[in-house]
Amino acid sequence: MTQTSSDTNHQRLDVLDDIPPKRSKRLFSFIDKSSIVILGLIVVTYFIFITLPLASIFLKIDHTQIGDQLQNWQVISAIQLSLYTSAIAALLTFILAVPSAYFMATRKFPGKTIIDTILDLPIVLPPAVAGIALLYAFAPRGVLGPVLTRLGITLPGFTVAVIIAEVFVSSPFLFRAAKTGFENQDPDIYNSARILSGSRIRVFLTITLPLTMRGIISGTLLTWTRAMGEFGATLMFAGNLPGETATMPLAIYTLLYSNPSGAIMLSIILIVLSFTVLVIVKLLEQKRFGAKK
Repeated sequence: MTQTSSDTNHQRLDVLDDIPPKRSKRLFSFIDKSSIVILGLIVVTYFIFITLPLASIFLKIDHTQIGDQLQNWQVISAIQLSLYTSAIAALLTFILAVPSAYFMATRKFPGKTIIDTILDLPIVLPPAVAGIALLYAFAPRGVLGPVLTRLGITLPGFTVAVIIAEVFVSSPFLFRAAKTGFENQDPDIYNSARILSGSRIRVFLTITLPLTMRGIISGTLLTWTRAMGEFGATLMFAGNLPGETATMPLAIYTLLYSNPSGAIMLSIILIVLSFTVLVIVKLLEQKRFGAKK
């Protein structure tokens, strides 16, 4: 059986040896060129698939309605509310996520993987599930609802609920970016700074934090953009009240049939903001890792 298998392999090698070198070279050259063409077609198809829907929004805008929509109270209110809540959410996320990321990146303890996974969970959690989770946690009949009610605090239906929802769904972006930055730092630099300084807090503020700042800025921008575009959790937990909880995504949902021009205007604003933030993040990443353009 072994001898038969060996003879078969020798026969295959003999067949390959019988192929003229020039013919073999042309065959592999043809395969390489064909694979490049196929790869290019896949990239073009993917690019069109992403670009066409986005471009369609810009093509559908009525230029004569731009001035009127920028004076529409629902549009203006949604823009102002989104800017306000997303800025507060980004600030709160910074306060919570950066210290947490530093602790998780520099400490080893039992259950670390589980905690790290839970902190990442909102990235993949469906927004509707996040909204229900927040509702059953903080609503008047939720787990903490009775306590909040006795303190005279009601969250659903108010702007603070929007901020909580945005922090919940967007914070992992900053947490991951900061944690990766802390983990990638050269331990020799940190140890040398500890020997010279002796203060852990001073080393963190003067050495560790500045070295990770580009990653933290990138994560903060992504967090802000994600908070700006949050829809599902906000709708489920905070509601859709104009002037109180109706951010831009919720206003788009409301205006889509009653005022399509307003919905398109808000959509374009979100697209431009998202594109701008991604460009800034890519530039920061290039400087951070020394990548070529």
